[in-house]
Formats: sequence, C-alpha cells, structure tokens
Amino acid sequence: MSTMTAEPIAGPEAWLGADMARSTEWIRPVSASAAAELDAALRGLQRRGLSWPGFGRDDFPLPTFSRELGSVLGELEHGRGFVLLRGIPVGRYTPEELKNLYWGLGAHLGHPRYQNAQGELIGEVRDENRLYGEVREVAMDAALGRSSRSKARSSGPLRFHTDRCDLVTLLCVRKARAGGLSRIVSAVSVANAILARRPDLHALLRQDYWRSRQGEEAGGERQTYALPLFAAHNGKFTTQYSRTFVEAAQKLTGVPRLTAAQVEALDLHAEMCEELAFTMEIEPGDIQLLNNHVIYHGRTAYEDADGPDRDRLLLRLWLSPRNSRELPPGFETLWGTTTPGAPRGGIAQPSPAGGHDQRR
Repeated sequence: MSTMTAEPIAGPEAWLGADMARSTEWIRPVSASAAAELDAALRGLQRRGLSWPGFGRDDFPLPTFSRELGSVLGELEHGRGFVLLRGIPVGRYTPEELKNLYWGLGAHLGHPRYQNAQGELIGEVRDENRLYGEVREVAMDAALGRSSRSKARSSGPLRFHTDRCDLVTLLCVRKARAGGLSRIVSAVSVANAILARRPDLHALLRQDYWRSRQGEEAGGERQTYALPLFAAHNGKFTTQYSRTFVEAAQKLTGVPRLTAAQVEALDLHAEMCEELAFTMEIEPGDIQLLNNHVIYHGRTAYEDADGPDRDRLLLRLWLSPRNSRELPPGFETLWGTTTPGAPRGGIAQPSPAGGHDQRR
C-alpha cells in the first residue's frame, strides 16, 4: 500500500513546534484591499440573489486576493502545511452573510466536501451540549461510545487527529471566554522522532491499523477499514488518524486485536505529538488552514461566556484543493480516489438506492 521507507523526511513540513511558537511567518494578514474585494463579491451575490451552496468561484470574483489564496495553497501543499489568515471583518456581517463570504472564499481554495452523512457543508463548531442539553448524548452508540463529532461539538479537549479531507479550514466568529486554544503539530516531525527513538514502532505505524467509521456515515457506523498511520507515495508523506476510531474498532467483533507493541506505538505517537506541538490562539476573523496529510490538530478545553450569541463559534469548511498530492494505492477505501487534484474525501452521502458512495 505504501512505498514509505525508514528514512527521516526533510523539508519545510518537518517543522518543530518550539520554532513555530517563536515565529509569525505563518500568519498572513488580510489586507484592506482584500477585505474590500470580499465585501464587493458578497454584495454582488446579494444583487443576483445567490447564496451558498448555490454558487461557485466564478460567482465570487476576487481579482487580487485570489492570487494570495493561490500562494496559500502552495504553502499548504509544498510548505509547512498550515497558514493562518488574519483579519476577516466578521463583525460587519450577519451570520448568513458570513457563511456566503466563507463559502465564496473557500471556492477559490478547492472543492467543498461533506462533513457528515446529513449533508453538512459548513459546520458550526460549538458546544452543542450547552445549547441543547445532555439529552443529545443519549443517541450515542451503546457499543462504540461517543462519536468524534460529539466530542468536537462539546467544550472538552480534543486529542491530536486529522479530519477526513485534504484541507480543513476554520473561521473564528467568536472565541471562548477561556481556553479553546488550537494545538497543531507536524506529523512529519512526529514520524521522524519516532523513527529516531524507536524504529521498531515506526515500522508498526507504517502497517495497517483497523478503524471504525464510527458515527460518520449513515448505516456505516460499524463498518471498518484498515490504513497505516504513516505512508508515502511519489515522495509525498500522508497520514490519516484519530485514535477514537481505532479504539472504537476494538469494540467490534471480527476486528483483529491490537498487540501490546501496536498500543505502545500509539502511545509513543501521542507522546511525540505533545512534545513537538505548539499552541495558537485563534482570534475572531482568523481562518486557520491545515493540510491533513502533514498536520495533526487538537484543542484545549474551554469555557463559554454566559448569554446568547456569546459562545465560542467556529465555522468549518472541508476542502479538496486542486493541487493535492497523489495518495498511495489502497487509500481509495477512505478517500474515494487517490488521484491528485481530484475532488475526494469527506463523508459519503446516502444514495436513493441505499448506497453510501456519493460525495460532493
């Protein structure tokens, strides 16, 4: 499945958190002229009666800012793998205007992907338990436990993981009263560190781990698939991992049990993520963009302010960019296709016949 060899990987994507914490090179301010272009494009939509998801890149012209976004795509695929755009004037827009703006900006970066089996395209990441009460958790699978979605839509911490898309982008509308800090780490540096410390465990992480599709696809909650944590193809690294899905698969019959060495490898992986990560505070108007093939992300726990419309709120777009890497043979089991630049990833949508292969 993977052509990855046991050699350290060099390049800009192999960064260390301590270095990034001392740098601001990864922050790209949105200029006043770029903000004006976004505003003009949004007003153009309103004049024509267009709203997301019913418009595309050509309906949202960004004559100059689009070149900056092209540079962002280059950095995400060929550079560090993460960028923070700072300064979207979120306070001047209504919630629906902001989603139209975010959708239009995202259309210049790639193809949107579904985030759940109910057709969600712009996710609202917030503490849903606070909004709706703990009763929502009653629907969790009795055998598999809480889904990754229920954890993300709470105020609790999130372990380092990747999402099921090439790029995940988060637009901060409101931040928490306390906490809710973003934590990211170079997956390439994690792999390099494990190779240096325990090449035997690095070898295990290049082999298959079984995962559940827990809570992600209608009718597929108990389906499983196997992929390595570390892989490479045509000189490009890729990782796809959430320990939640590995742990959920272990609760299902017919799934090979993890060996003690495999668990030790996952524990070392988590330890290296903690050691090599850095923490950033995402401010209102920031858009964080991460390449899931080379970046793991997590979150600290948080506490919301009291009152309506004062809770932490991030909008989320999953994207498949036009400059994405080719993936190893066999990865189509999760991605739909391994073809570079093709729309791929996201959560398959139920078809009228009951299948689950449709992706946007």
